[in-house]
Amino acid sequence: MNCLTLAYIGDAVYELFIRNYLVQLNIGKVKDLQKKSLEYVSAKSQSQHLDRLMDANILTDAEIEIYKTGRNAHTGKRKNIDVITYHKATGLECLIGSLYLNQNYERIKEIMNFIVRN
Repeated sequence: MNCLTLAYIGDAVYELFIRNYLVQLNIGKVKDLQKKSLEYVSAKSQSQHLDRLMDANILTDAEIEIYKTGRNAHTGKRKNIDVITYHKATGLECLIGSLYLNQNYERIKEIMNFIVRN
């Protein structure tokens, strides 16, 4: 499957996990939920979380390859963020999308739990 399609799916799965996580924290106001979610779902924060995953050697070699495929995909220009940050975020979304479509839900949970706890 096209890596940008994987990223499209991965973006939705990633955001749903984060929204669920934040709701479980009993944050009552939607405005506060939205503000807090930016710590996880913006391209800048996804790029930073990806760096932490790599530094902690959380990802397998196969997962790193999927990430790199997504990172290196040709995407359109983004005016509010640098291209490296955007590509790293796309790579992370591609990985999550791939895991989701392969029904590897436990692995998604492991990766996402690392992200929200670090």
